[in-house]
Amino acid sequence: MLHVTAMHIYLDYNATTPVDREVLEAMLPYFAENFGNASSIHSYGQRGRSAVDAARDSVAELIGAKPAEIVFTSGGTEADNLALFGSVAASNQSRKHIITTAIEHPAVLNAAQALEQQGIEVTYVSVGSDGIVDPQDIRRALRPETILISVMHANNELGTIQPIEKIGRIAAEADVYFHCDAVQSAGKVPLDVESLGVNLLSISAHKIYGPKGVGALYVRAGTSIEPQFHGGHHERDRRPGTENVPGIVGFGKAAELAEINREANDAGIEILRDRLEEALTSVLSAVRVNGNRSRRVANTTNLAFAGAGGEALLIALDLQGISCSTGAACSSGAVEPSHVLLAMGLSSDEARSSLRFSLGLGTTSDEIDRAIAIIPPTVERLRALSPRALSTVHAR
Repeated sequence: MLHVTAMHIYLDYNATTPVDREVLEAMLPYFAENFGNASSIHSYGQRGRSAVDAARDSVAELIGAKPAEIVFTSGGTEADNLALFGSVAASNQSRKHIITTAIEHPAVLNAAQALEQQGIEVTYVSVGSDGIVDPQDIRRALRPETILISVMHANNELGTIQPIEKIGRIAAEADVYFHCDAVQSAGKVPLDVESLGVNLLSISAHKIYGPKGVGALYVRAGTSIEPQFHGGHHERDRRPGTENVPGIVGFGKAAELAEINREANDAGIEILRDRLEEALTSVLSAVRVNGNRSRRVANTTNLAFAGAGGEALLIALDLQGISCSTGAACSSGAVEPSHVLLAMGLSSDEARSSLRFSLGLGTTSDEIDRAIAIIPPTVERLRALSPRALSTVHAR
């Protein structure tokens, strides 16, 4: 099964997951004896092509798509970029406008900002204090020149789940393409692209116990996107480049396992997440859960520890064997507070005092008990080091 280290407690599964043993075993032959290029017509190539096709079937099944609608990419970031840039490039409108939210992953936000530099108008819809967007705000942002709406399914920092089905209906009524970043929801909640009403959907292998460096973009039949790379006719002319056969095979196996085991896995993880959350909020004063507590994936909790700096707390916990996160892994070197938490209305201090704990298949009951024993005294110790922070806590 899955193991991180004997003494270390890994609570950062939203950043990445360990490769499942079955996934690794499925991949290994394609690094060695089955090394052929999947575009070659000889027997070596055909073995690679067969493996890619089988993986495409499994990934498609995970999200309720047709295999021909799956475009393999280098990961979720490329899938998001292909969705946004590809949709804009394919549009024949003279004026172009897209809608997204203020809490998207940087892969979408930075792509949107780059499009603005090219003259594309972008509306960043705000969210409520619970981290959820109001579909009617999306409707109100629509314009005649709108060509794309992009809203993530589960937020990577909070775990909150957006009302994608309602937004999908709004997009369909307006005849506007709808993209959804489902990187954090795939394998955690049921996904069906028909029910969601999306034209484009991004997923990534390394969030579901598959390898890093491989992802996929679902492109609904009839949806026009322009490729962003040039150099071949791979992936039905939508993403050229020699296929990463071992990675794609691993992605397929990870998708297969996620589909089979999702319901049982989530039930156990949710119990552990709730135990951790309830213990920390009851033992410690001035701790609050960020985001909606009912509309979220089962493995994630984001907690604000008033009076304890998040980065200092993260380092102190890591020194004691607990790995967690102050937010998105892509921003781990940043000193700015989380854009997600600020968009929800938290102050800069509140955002800086927040940590994300995300559980996974390797998380055990004993690890949660140890985390519950370690975290409260660590928080109190950091609070005591700052008289200003301590007075803030007592004032609440």
